Amino acid sequence: MIRTDNGYAQMYKVYGRSETEVKERLGDILKRGGAAVVYTRRRGKEVQILVETKEDAEETAKTIVKPVGREIKKALGDLFYSTRENETMEEAVVRLLVKYGLTVTTAESCTGGMIAAKLVNVPGVSDVFNQGFITYSNKAKRRLLDVSKATLKKYGAVSEQTAREMALGGIMASDADACMAVTGIAGPDGGSEEKPVGLVYIACCMKDEVTVEECHFHGTRAEIREQAAVSALDLLRRMIIRHYR
Repeated sequence: MIRTDNGYAQMYKVYGRSETEVKERLGDILKRGGAAVVYTRRRGKEVQILVETKEDAEETAKTIVKPVGREIKKALGDLFYSTRENETMEEAVVRLLVKYGLTVTTAESCTGGMIAAKLVNVPGVSDVFNQGFITYSNKAKRRLLDVSKATLKKYGAVSEQTAREMALGGIMASDADACMAVTGIAGPDGGSEEKPVGLVYIACCMKDEVTVEECHFHGTRAEIREQAAVSALDLLRRMIIRHYR
C-alpha cells in the first residue's frame, strides 16, 4: 500500500502499453464509485493503475481495496508486472525466476548486453543467471548461437526467423530454462523502408516454445535499446506466468 495525500492506494504497473488499451481492459471498473476510486496515470513508458481510498487506517484501507484489486488483476491478466511502487521490471523478473527455480540466458544483438546488465543489477541474480551472449555480427550469431547461414541470407539479421534461432541457440549453448533474444535496428542509421529504425524482434524460448514479438520503438539510439531491453524482460515475465503460474 502507498500512503497518499488523501489516504492509501494500491498500485498496478503496466509497461509498454497505451493508457487507452489499459483503460479498455479495465472497462467499468474505472467508472465505479464508492469507498475505492480507480484511476490511471502515465509515467514514461509505464501506465500505473491506482486504487485509492480516503481511509486513514491502513488495515481498513487494505480491506476496502482488496476486492477491487482482484477485479483489476482479472481484467489485466498478465499485463501488469508489479504491485510494488519501486520495483523495476528486472527485479520483478528475477523474483519470478527465483520463485520457480528457473535459470535464464540472454542472446543480444542491438541491445549489446543491456538486458544482462539489467539482470546483474538485481541482488541474488547469480542464482538464476550464469551467462549471456552478445552476438552483434552475423558471424557471432552463427558461431555462438548456431543461427543458420541460410536464415541470415534469406531473412536478414533483423527478422523474426533470426530472433527465433537466436533464442533456441541460447538455450542449447547455455542449458538454461529460458532465453531472451533481441535483434533490431537502433539507429540513427541502418534503417530502410522495409526495416525502419526502431524495428526490433524480441524472442523468448521456454519449455520448447518460442514466442517472437515484432516491436516498433521510437526515440534516440539509447532510448530504442532501453525499450528493447525492458520489453524483452517483460516478454520473459509473461512467458513464466503462462507456464508456471
